[in-house]
Amino acid sequence: MTSLPALARLVAALERLPGIGPKSARRIAHFLLTAPPDASEGLSAAIFEARERTRSCSVCHALTEQDPCAFCVDPARDGALLAVVEEPFDVEVLERTREFRGRYHVLGGALAPLRGIGPDDLHVASLLERAASGVAEVVLATNPNVEGEATALYLARRLKPLGVRVTRIAFGLPVGAAIEFADEVTLGRSLSGRREV
Repeated sequence: MTSLPALARLVAALERLPGIGPKSARRIAHFLLTAPPDASEGLSAAIFEARERTRSCSVCHALTEQDPCAFCVDPARDGALLAVVEEPFDVEVLERTREFRGRYHVLGGALAPLRGIGPDDLHVASLLERAASGVAEVVLATNPNVEGEATALYLARRLKPLGVRVTRIAFGLPVGAAIEFADEVTLGRSLSGRREV
């Protein structure tokens, strides 16, 4: 790679993308260099356009091209039900389920004291303001890891004094999984999150 510095820079830039390792970065770089020029130019134009037109919603902090976003202004959505997620792409994941008809609030991350991320670094203050103005239930949909759990516990302690019902998404076994291969924590969450059939 040292004999091709431009290619090496492209591979290094692609490796910085989430979920892209060295092999994938090299494959993508080679595809972009050998594909017809309109493929790489189209990708470049799409990235530029998305960066120019996309911004954070002033209400929920989701990514949008209009402000406030479509979720915040949709009268068919339940304004008394609020799902709290860590990142903007979590909104898209929840929307794909077609199960949630409330509104969203994006924190912009999770509490991580060891990395210097505290409540002031997240959109906690605006969440508390929204919760205090007509929200009946807040669904904490943070990730099921140490940081996500700590964030959910912190938010629950801050939200409950406001008289808001605070719930947490259930965690359990994925569809198609065998119980014998489940870890104890996941299986325990599946049992505690069970519901009547």
